Amino acid sequence: MIHRYWMPALIGCGVLGTATIAMAAQQSEVERGAYLARAGDCVACHTAPEGKPFAGGLKIESPFGTIVSTNITPDPEAGIGNYSRDEFAAALREGKRADGANLYPAMPYPSYAKLTDDDIDALYAYFMQGIEPVAEKAPESDVSFPFNQRWGISLWNWMFADADTFEPEPGQSEQLARGAYLVQGLGHCGSCHTPRGLLFQEKALDDSDDAYLTGETLEGWWAPNLRGGGGDDNGGRGLQNWSADDIVAYLATGRNDHSAVTGEMTSVVANSTSHLSDEDLHAMAAYLKSLPRAADGEKSTRSETTPEQTEKMLTAADVEGKPGARLYLDNCNACHFANGQGAPQVFPSLVDNELVNADDPTGLVHVILAGARLPSTPDKPEALAMPDFGWRLSDEEAAQLATFVRGAWGNHGGEVTADQVAEVRKSLPEDRQSSKPDFVD
Repeated sequence: MIHRYWMPALIGCGVLGTATIAMAAQQSEVERGAYLARAGDCVACHTAPEGKPFAGGLKIESPFGTIVSTNITPDPEAGIGNYSRDEFAAALREGKRADGANLYPAMPYPSYAKLTDDDIDALYAYFMQGIEPVAEKAPESDVSFPFNQRWGISLWNWMFADADTFEPEPGQSEQLARGAYLVQGLGHCGSCHTPRGLLFQEKALDDSDDAYLTGETLEGWWAPNLRGGGGDDNGGRGLQNWSADDIVAYLATGRNDHSAVTGEMTSVVANSTSHLSDEDLHAMAAYLKSLPRAADGEKSTRSETTPEQTEKMLTAADVEGKPGARLYLDNCNACHFANGQGAPQVFPSLVDNELVNADDPTGLVHVILAGARLPSTPDKPEALAMPDFGWRLSDEEAAQLATFVRGAWGNHGGEVTADQVAEVRKSLPEDRQSSKPDFVD
């Protein structure tokens, strides 16, 4: 064995130089691939609850059935250990398995198509050398006919997938180009935040189309319009009214002075964006801020009260005949306060909040019934939580509370019904579905 004290001298005289440099370069490539896998949030979809990382098995509900994510560890039988570099690239960019079969487009290959060859190489190095193989085959997807016929996806790909590698816009700065590459490609932000068409295709894959990143409801959670600004006359909580530093804080920690993550975005922050470099987060923020604003569309109703009127009513506890307001005082006021503003970085504001004002109230109702927990991140390790209220609120009470919040402080959400609450409650784990009976006061 060569003693470690002799290593620098042997490298210096060229005895071990080539091999050592090659090993260092290989290790660097694996580390870069690990970073890119974070940016692509691969672990979130390819890890089942309580499962081993990247071993697949996560069930993804779609309008066509249940799609189960695959094992992407380097196991040669259960995973992708036998994939060549080009087969790996085809899976990422074209949605093609090594055997030539199509992947379901729950895999965001229309976005990953933008990946550069260098990044494909680094990702391949990481998945083949940087993670432990798991010899467990993921269950098969359960998709209804005719959508279980994978050959038919070729037509979908021809119509809607774009296999072009990312190219910066002429004259685009290096920072904006990097941000666009991360948002459009690895980050695949459009997969959730871009409206879907009749065949569940993203209506746009980049900012050449006005529909890109203008918001969509997926699995009951509203992925907000990233090009909208909210109401400038009442605070403008939409992303385009945030500063670049606000956006960076949100991506890095899941919270800022205006809002906090809920739903699927909680996992994105925990597994992906909170691990990105400050430089990359600022590039993403700069790109998002550079996009032209897009209208948020028609709101379901006009606001019932101004921020000042709501605050005055709650401060005076003038809630006679207003069951939603009474419920707010009893359950929410301690953290979100009479002005609905909450506490920066701790309790999110309810004023002009995207989740509160979404056309589909499912996400808000889910938070009321089941609570929410902020992700623990490197910059903000404390996982602050909102308690669940489903156990103490009946369906009617939860509907009254949600309706009040959606119409207070200048908010413009619509009415929520007890039937809508009941549907959300049924989607919760069985041990979280019970509620206070309606006849108990």
